[in-house]
Parts: sequence; C-alpha cells; structure tokens
Amino acid sequence: MTSVLVVGGAGYIGSHMVRALLDAGHAVTVFDNLGHGHRDAVLADDFVEGTLLDRNDIARALGRRAFDVVMHFAALWDVGESVQQPQRYWRNNVVGSLNLLDSMLDAGMRRIVFSSTCATYGVPHAVPITETHPQSPTNPYGWTKLAIERALADYSRASGMRSVSLRYFNAAGCHPDGTLGERHDPETHLIPSVLKEARRVIDGGDPEKTKLMVNGDDYDTPDGTCIRDYVHVCDLASAHLAAGERLVSGRVEGAEAFNLGADRGLSVKEVIDACRRVTGAPIRYRVGPRRAGDPPRLVSSSTLARETLGWRPACGELDAIVASAWLWFGRSHLASPT
Repeated sequence: MTSVLVVGGAGYIGSHMVRALLDAGHAVTVFDNLGHGHRDAVLADDFVEGTLLDRNDIARALGRRAFDVVMHFAALWDVGESVQQPQRYWRNNVVGSLNLLDSMLDAGMRRIVFSSTCATYGVPHAVPITETHPQSPTNPYGWTKLAIERALADYSRASGMRSVSLRYFNAAGCHPDGTLGERHDPETHLIPSVLKEARRVIDGGDPEKTKLMVNGDDYDTPDGTCIRDYVHVCDLASAHLAAGERLVSGRVEGAEAFNLGADRGLSVKEVIDACRRVTGAPIRYRVGPRRAGDPPRLVSSSTLARETLGWRPACGELDAIVASAWLWFGRSHLASPT
C-alpha cells in the first residue's frame, strides 16, 4: 500500500488506524462526519469532512488521489441503542456503506477492508468462535454489519470488488504513548466506563455513590456477568495493515473474513478487578438490568487471521490493555466530576 482512504478516521479505532498507517509511511486521507469522531484525533494532513449518506461527499473524498485501499470504520456501534433505534442503524450502517461501495465502483476502486464485528454471530453454539460458526445476530447492530458482509460477497461476484472483513471482538485500550485514546459520549464501553469511575473516586468522589453500572449479574457464566474477548486497539490496527497488504498483493480473490480477538474470555467482574489493580482505586459498582441484545459469552478463535494474515497481537494481557487506557485517562481525558 502507498495511499489509503480511512473512512471514519476521526473515531476511536479509525484514529489508531491512521496513526499506524502514518507510522508505516503510507499516505492517508481521512473522511469523517465528526458525529462521533473528534477533529483533534484526525492525524492525517488530508481531511475531508462529509457523510456516507451523501454520495457527493464520498466522491469528493475518493477524488483526492488514486487510493490503493479503502478502510471503512464509519458506523454506529452501540448494541443497546440499535435495539431502541434500529432505523438509525440501518440507514447509517447499511445505506451509508452501500453508498460507499457504489461510489468506489464509480471511481474504479475495488479494494476495501471492512470493520465488522463478532456481533454477527449472535449467541454462540460453541466457544471459541471460528469463522465457520453460523451468523445469526441478536441485535440490529449485528444485522447491519452482516448485511454489508453479504453485500461485499455479492459485489465481488458481480463487479470484481475485493474485500477483507475483520470481525472484532471487544476493542480496548489506547495508544501506549498516551496521546490517542477512546472518547465516546455517552460512554458505553466497559473499560473506559470503569476507569471513569476510578478517576471520579481518585479525584475525591465517594466510592459508595458509584456511577458505574454492571448490566446484569445473572448470566449463565461462572460469576454471572458477561464474558468477552478483549483485543487491544493497536493490535486491530496491525491486522488492518496486514489485510490491506494482502489486498494490494492480489492474494484476495473475493470476499474474505477473519476474527480478531485475544482468544481469551474475561468477565465484567474480572475487568473491574484489573482496573482496581492498575489504578489502585476502590472501584465499586451497581447492578442493573441486562442490556438488550447482549449474548452471555463471546470468545474468539483468531487462528485463521494468525495463519493467513500473519497477525501477531502484541498486547494480549488484560492489565497491560487497562494500563494503556489508564495512561490516556491520566492525562485528564474524560475526567469525571465528583
């Protein structure tokens, strides 16, 4: 690769991707509507503000230069919100993505890395989950991602588009130098939510008046809380680099898909314990109702990505993932009032 268009490059994962591309010497253009991303997280000099719901905006971005690969991160991603507002998710994630694919074909571009999700599997029949596991999402977010995976396969057969879909498990952590992190409003991801509570307590807040909510402790898991597979965001970026190189090399013949995870399941309570160890804060929590659409257990098998892409996650330990996020919070990002 020499030139990459990063769609959604102002968001959490997208901005880390831009950093990895720039560090590897690639030319990068960022396209983002800044609805959930942040202008100060746009690290590339070339930035186009626009929306995937406007084909003219997409054409402006694609017209900047001849891109070797498009990397598509732009999506609404909150599982609970997708249950409450499915129309937003189908419009943004599906209509927007189809606009991008059609605009790419119009511009003669046929290589894309797509940010997908383990939510396409739904409640697993067996863990760890491999790429051959049936895909049956339990929430609209998962269905919108699966719809685009299916579209990519159809576009490949009809028009020669080549794609790699990367099914993330739980993206976590921040850049290890503390300069790039995770900022959502409202925050629904577990690790930043726990660290936000740690900051509140360290800054003088009463631990008994915790603002941290655990969504359900009655799942069929050893400690009653959901089990997830946490993968560092920089490791996700390295997988995208490998996928992009695979596309450019011509080794992708159609639509490929790979799981990306640490291949290890950790419960919500285990994550909270890790945050206590890293921060030293007496973090407490309240138990609330389950979040709609949440499977009890999602654990990856990323063997195919390791064998085919040569992907080797560099930051697999939970405490190290939490520590990278805590460094970001330690620089006063997302400080919480007491």
